Parts: sequence; structure tokens; C-alpha cells
Amino acid sequence: MLFDYTNITSDDVTTIAGRAIDDAEALVAAALSGERTWEGTMSPLNEMVASMTIAGGKSAFLGRAHPDDAVREAATAVDERMQKFASELDFRTDLYQAIKAYAETDEAKSLEGEKARLLEFTLRDFRRAGHELTEDERNELQALKERLIELGIAFERNIDEYRDRIEVTGDQLAGLPESYVEGLKPGDAEGTFQVSLDYPEYFPFMRQAHNRELRQELEFKNYTSSPENKPILEEAVEVRKKIATVFGLPSWAHYGMEVKMAKNPETVEEFYDSLIPGLNRLAESEFAALRTLLATDHPDAELRTWDYWYLDTQQRKNDFGVDPNEVAEYFEMQAVIDGMFDLTGEVFGLEYREIKDNKAWHADVQLFEIIDRESGNGIAHFYADLFPREGKYTHAAAFDLVKGRLLPSGSRDKPVAAILANFTKPTASQPSLLKHDEVLTLFHEFGHILHHCLTTAQLARFSGFDAEWDFVEAPSQIMEHWSWDPAVLSRFAKHYKTGETIPDTLVKQLVAVRNHNEGTFNLRQVFLGKLDMGMHGPDAPVDLDELYERTYPITGFQPHEGTLFYTSFGHLMGGYDAGYYGYLWSKVYGDDMYSVFEEEGVTDPGVGRQYRDEILAVGGTRDATESLEAFLGRKPNNKAFLRHLGLGA
Repeated sequence: MLFDYTNITSDDVTTIAGRAIDDAEALVAAALSGERTWEGTMSPLNEMVASMTIAGGKSAFLGRAHPDDAVREAATAVDERMQKFASELDFRTDLYQAIKAYAETDEAKSLEGEKARLLEFTLRDFRRAGHELTEDERNELQALKERLIELGIAFERNIDEYRDRIEVTGDQLAGLPESYVEGLKPGDAEGTFQVSLDYPEYFPFMRQAHNRELRQELEFKNYTSSPENKPILEEAVEVRKKIATVFGLPSWAHYGMEVKMAKNPETVEEFYDSLIPGLNRLAESEFAALRTLLATDHPDAELRTWDYWYLDTQQRKNDFGVDPNEVAEYFEMQAVIDGMFDLTGEVFGLEYREIKDNKAWHADVQLFEIIDRESGNGIAHFYADLFPREGKYTHAAAFDLVKGRLLPSGSRDKPVAAILANFTKPTASQPSLLKHDEVLTLFHEFGHILHHCLTTAQLARFSGFDAEWDFVEAPSQIMEHWSWDPAVLSRFAKHYKTGETIPDTLVKQLVAVRNHNEGTFNLRQVFLGKLDMGMHGPDAPVDLDELYERTYPITGFQPHEGTLFYTSFGHLMGGYDAGYYGYLWSKVYGDDMYSVFEEEGVTDPGVGRQYRDEILAVGGTRDATESLEAFLGRKPNNKAFLRHLGLGA
């Protein structure tokens, strides 16, 4: 179900959303007036979930992607309106009573599979909306949840629209390649250049610019972006705490984690506590080497955050012979995409076809059809919007635009998804060349795309990556492994000028550096999770600055003075609240699943088919633990995770 985005206006966006809400109201009315049967009560609600997702893909989604300010503004407004409508449904007493009455019928008690799961989850949603509380408590809860939606929309909009930069001379760009300089906009003063906070400009500068003071200045701007988000986040933390209090729970984490794999914050604390000692041991030697290297140019300087990426890059060059610019010459973006398609096509039984007349929202966007190789049938579509531009979503993420599901007619709605990312744009002299960490990002997000697009779920509620929030990253974590495999890299990593396959020596050097500074990297992940849990756990403070300063030393660094890093930490308002631990948590499962490929062959189609059927296809139709055990043939464990970190048993 593809949509023509080419001439969409702000009025169109508003109309589409308004019409979708009217249609949803009609479906709710049908559920209320229908017989207390599956078809009369539950089926209209399943249809509503599907139709609202489709409408959001034509309207609200464009707030993150459309190049026109007016369209983005309208899309952001309807995003809030649609989220509030969905939230209000959970508080409808008449709807709750209708579904509760259906749940007491003999038909409901005999339901199996997805239908039984949907009824169970719907009743759970109503309970979490306070239908077992007093009317006053439920009204308070509704007001708090609606306010949380408003705060989330504002927080994300501020991040997406924030722009800042430094201006530098040509001499101050020492250390960066000509291709990087060529892509920069001129500064206001003659002979200067702008270095923005966009990923393709920010990270290469932090990794390669020799000028330490300018790295500090650029990091300061990045860590103080969106300062207006501080009061928004402070209020959101308080609102979440109040919601938990309404339910008599000790924290927002206890409320939010009921529907996650970990179930409670104590489990997460135990998870982190089991990792931190080993990570600290790794990081101790890593920091010693970083300090030694820093002292060669700055003998009396303290190791700071703005040194880390630069020194890490120097180590990779000096100790492993890995120059990120040299490596990037073998990763022309379209060749990486083609190689990714070739790999996943072989492993998962797929083919891909680009649709040139894609009617997308911007000329940079590509559209692809995913085809099942065995049947020859097209099964899904996805858009790839991979370059930065003004007002666009500033990170990398996958979005569901249409949910795959079984239609009443017996045919299927084909899934549609989109990747938004911010990779290096082509210049006049060369195509888009990806650093290897950008290749990792592309593979990671494509894991989400496959999870969404290969679904065989019958009901919209469980389609694609609608699984537990702390499992949803696992299919992305496993995808990253293939971008490190020498045999896989040799298939598509070819020099953009000569066509020469990436040399074996360079691949070996690249793979050898895989676990370089892994202790330091993962301690930062622990910090982010602890920061999140500190805001939302049982001991959640009101003073976010104090929490930031207290948790940041987990990284091994002191915080950058005067910065407000958390104001641009989009995960805190983007669904990962009391859930950021899920990145490291799900890495355990991603590593464990990949170990099966390592045992049988990393491109083995038999294992690939099993993974497709037991993980990707089922989505949220059963608990993630059950899916893991079905694929692994055993209970999951952390052995592969620890092995990849170099921590042993």
C-alpha cells in the first residue's frame, strides 16, 4: 500500500489525520454496538490499529522527514492529536465494559493464538489505564498521560530542529581529508567553513581534527543542544512519577517494565552489576593507553571526552593500521546496500527490486520492494532516506508506515517501512562513502526493517517489531555481526575508484580492531542506562544535573562542564524511558542468536530460514523468550555476549 508523497501539503496532512480519527471513531462505535463476539467486538479494534498506522505513515511520520517546514509543523501537530486519541481510547469506560463482557463469553474463553493474546493484552492495557481505580484516579491518570504526549512531541521536535555550528579556517581542519572539507558549507567570514552538529560533519571532526580546543568547542555545542528541553524533561520525569504513584507503584520503571522482558528495575540493576566489574577491568588498561597517547602532544593535559574519539582513531591507525578514510573508500554506500541485499537475500531467501518512480517525499529517497525468493511474490516495501537535511530527524531509526496483517478477505496487507539516517552525502568528486561505523548503523537499522517486513502476524497489534521493547533491538544487534565477517565484507567492499576488493590485510586489521576500547564503549552504554533508570527508578531525583554528574563518571570520564547532554538524549522521550538498558540487554540475545550462525555457517540458508521463521516472522505474536528458545533450541545465555566482549565465562 504505497502512497504518493510528492505533492502533499500541510492541509493534506491535517485532512488525512482527521479522516483517520473519524474512521477510528466509527470502528469504536461498531465495536460498542456489535455482538459480543470476536467479529463484533475485537475485529473492529484490530482494524483501527492498522488504519491508524497507515494514516500516521502518510501524516505524522512526515514531521521527521519532510523537507517543507509547513508540512513538518502540521505533521507534528497531528502526531500529537493521533497519539492523544489513541491514549483516550484506553480510558473509555464503555469500551472497557464491552471488551470485559466479551472476555466472559464462551467464545472468548476458547480463543487461541494471536486472538487470545490480543484479548489478554487489551484487558492489560485497560488495567494499566486505571479501570480498576476510582473515577477520580482514572481522570487524573488520563490527564497525566496526555500531558506526557505533549511533552514528548515538543522534546523530539526541539531536537530535530536544533541547529548549531562552529566556523573554522582551512588550517584548523588539519587532520581531515579533502573530501570532508569539500562537503562543508562556507562560513560567514571569508575563507572559513561551517562544521555543524549533523552526524556526517560532527563525528569525523571529533575523530580526526587535530585541533583539541575546537573539538572541545564542538562537543560543548553538541552536549548543550536543545536547552529548552531541560524543563520539558524535568516535567516529564515528574509526570511519570505521578502516574506510578496513582497505581501505588514505587517508580515509573516498575510501571513501564511490566510489559518488558526484564519486568522490574531490580533485574536491570543486577544485569549491570554483573557487567561493570569486568568492563572496568577492560577499561582500566584502555584508559592507560589513551592517557599515554594524549601525553605525546599534551603532556600535562587530563584525558577528557573530547579526546576520546580522536585518540581512539589514532590508535586504530597506529596500532592496527586502520585509517577510517582509507576503509571508507571500500564502502561506497550503494555498493554496501547492494551487498546487504545480496547477503540477506541468500540467508533469508529474499530478493530486492528498486522502484525508480517512488513518489517519495524527497529526491534523495529510494524505495525498494522485498520479494520472497521461493514464491516470487512481493511481500513488503521500504524507503531509504539516508542523507541529512534541514529539519530532518537527526539520528538513525526505522519507522513502520503500514503493518503487515491478514485482511478479512483472506489476502494480506503488505508491510511498508522507512529508514531515516544521516550518512555522508556525495560530493562533486566522489560518491557517498561510509565509515565502517556507518556500515554498522545501516546493517543495524536494516535489522529493524526485516523484523517489520518479514512478519507473518495475522493481527496488526503483533505485526513486525511490535515485540517487547527490550527485545526489539536484538534483530538489529545480530545484523551488525555480518558487517564484521571477512567473507561477507569481501563480497561487496570494493574500492570506489578501482573496483578492487578490500585487501585481506585491511579486513584482518578491521576485524582485529573490533573489540578495541570495548570496555570504554560499553561503560558509556551502562552510563546511559543508569542515567535513564536514575530518572525513572525507585530513587528518581528531581535534580537532573546532580544525577548527570553522579552517573557520568561510570564512563571513566568527568562530565563536560556546563553541558546538558540529557536535553538531546532523544531516547528519554522516544519510547526508551526506563528501557535504554534494552540496547545492552538485547545485545546478549543478538550475540546468542548469531552464535548459531557461527556454528553452522554465517550465511547458512537453513539457519537463516529458521531465524526468519522463529524470530522475524512471528514478531510480537508470542513472548520473546519463547521465540528465542524456539530458534536456539535451548534457553538463551550470555556466553557469546561475554566472549565477544573478551570477558570470558
